[in-house]
Amino acid sequence: MARPFKILYEYFALYCSLSLLALLCLTWSVFALPLYVLLPARPGTALGRFVIMAGFRFYAWSLSVTRAYRLDMRDIDRLRGGPPVVLAPNHPSLIDAVLILAHHPNVACVMKSELMNNAFLGSGARLARFVGNDSPRQMIKESVAHLRRGSVLLLFPEGTRTKRSPINALTGSVGLIAKYAHVPVQTLLIETDSPFLSKGWSLFRRPPLPITYRVRLGERFEAPVDAALFTAELERYFRLALAKAPQSRWLASS
Repeated sequence: MARPFKILYEYFALYCSLSLLALLCLTWSVFALPLYVLLPARPGTALGRFVIMAGFRFYAWSLSVTRAYRLDMRDIDRLRGGPPVVLAPNHPSLIDAVLILAHHPNVACVMKSELMNNAFLGSGARLARFVGNDSPRQMIKESVAHLRRGSVLLLFPEGTRTKRSPINALTGSVGLIAKYAHVPVQTLLIETDSPFLSKGWSLFRRPPLPITYRVRLGERFEAPVDAALFTAELERYFRLALAKAPQSRWLASS
């Protein structure tokens, strides 16, 4: 493929994929808002989470078809039908939650509270009973309740996207929630060779394509007794497990 044509195609693939994601989210928001009001909580939650999974799975498929990404998400599929756990991934990219949610039909996601009011994401997140993080006490309470009802909880223990290699300092939320809900913590190890959509990356900056992106199942930790000690242990684990991850090269230079 000639280089000018390759560059044009990469711009096309990249921005078509982002436009598709925005269209999917906005279209679902139109339907999710009245459904949130009309449907009882249990069927509304199930529907909301299933549609989010299906829509994001279609989006992930489009990334592979256009060769924008080389995705390897097979490990997450092994969690379907399993017991409630707290999913604790590292967080190199803005797309992480989207790709994880595409592979499980019953995930309650902890997300920034401002996104709960976002025109693209807010209505769908409310219908799926995702959890806002504005009040730590309320976040923990709602998260524990979801786990006790059989949901899987997705919570990024860094609290924000990774800014330093191999991982940011962790918050204590994962340990507290797992402790009070008496459920294990399943770590997810995200590896990517591209800083695209990392902290500070401009949407108008084209990365080299395709982007290699892989999620592996890491160690599963039993419900902790001491949340503070567990958080320190979890951070040590991530630092060792991600020391040679592909993103360590661009995180070290950022």
